[in-house]
Amino acid sequence: MSDDRRRRTRGPTGLAGRTTRPSRLLAFLSPILMWAMVAPAAAQNLDPPSDPAAIKLGTGGVTGSTGPEIWWRQGGKLSVRNVTEATLTPVLPAPDKATGAAVVIAPGGAFRTLAMDQEGWSIARWLADHGVAAFVLKYRLVPTSPGWPEFGREISDVMKKAVLGPGQERAIPVPGQAVEDGLAAIRLVRSRAAEFGVDPKRVGMMGFSAGAITTITTAQQSSADAMPAFIAPIYPSMNRVVVPAGAPPMFVGIATDDPLFGKMGYGLVEGWIAAGGKAELHAYQRGGHGYGVGIRGTTSWDWLEGFRRWLDMNGMLKSR
Repeated sequence: MSDDRRRRTRGPTGLAGRTTRPSRLLAFLSPILMWAMVAPAAAQNLDPPSDPAAIKLGTGGVTGSTGPEIWWRQGGKLSVRNVTEATLTPVLPAPDKATGAAVVIAPGGAFRTLAMDQEGWSIARWLADHGVAAFVLKYRLVPTSPGWPEFGREISDVMKKAVLGPGQERAIPVPGQAVEDGLAAIRLVRSRAAEFGVDPKRVGMMGFSAGAITTITTAQQSSADAMPAFIAPIYPSMNRVVVPAGAPPMFVGIATDDPLFGKMGYGLVEGWIAAGGKAELHAYQRGGHGYGVGIRGTTSWDWLEGFRRWLDMNGMLKSR
């Protein structure tokens, strides 16, 4: 196997793998929620991980952003903020395992940071190990203050607006650049499908939290050349949405104890089905918000296997 193929197979070096048994409370919160519980002074700027296989999407910069990317570690896992240049990193299966299916993965983080380990690389490696080509999308974010105390206050304000009372809408505005990057990522994978060993008709998108909202909005705003073959929003806002014409099959995972979206009902799925779309919903008893690959001791632990079976049922894993 060439060095380039190895980089694309495993992704950036030095990143954490599958989730281990977490602490009782913090395990149920995404890195963005955990941040609100940890003193900003505890955070430190880190050197960016080596990612030579990253492909620049060329979608432009971010208005009002003047600083560099800031990488940091929360709960032992890498995140990044102040992303101003979108990239897509292939994590490819071994050729003898490849099914031809592909997934663009959009990590979450309230559009202010990206949980690259928790909701990016660990997911991509699992998929690649099971024959699905994965492409981790580092999409452009809303600018944040470079100082950690200031960032802590900013993120606290965002979360206060996201966690409202019973029956109230919970939503974080979707930046246009995030959706532009999602569309560009789908188009790029399709345009280079032969190089990546995938079927351009079986390129889908998966996202987590804010990345899930980005995934849904990408499908809503897609033209035919960028419409995902399937979508998998994981712990998304469950509000009903305008369902696009020719809506792709949708796999949804959420925990009923999710402090952000777990008590919203299931309007997203109900609306999708009512509009003639296909949808599968997994509502786990425990898992909170931000369970990533899953939490040991809960039924969320093997959700990716359920997703793989769903792909198979929908004809996405057929041999090329």
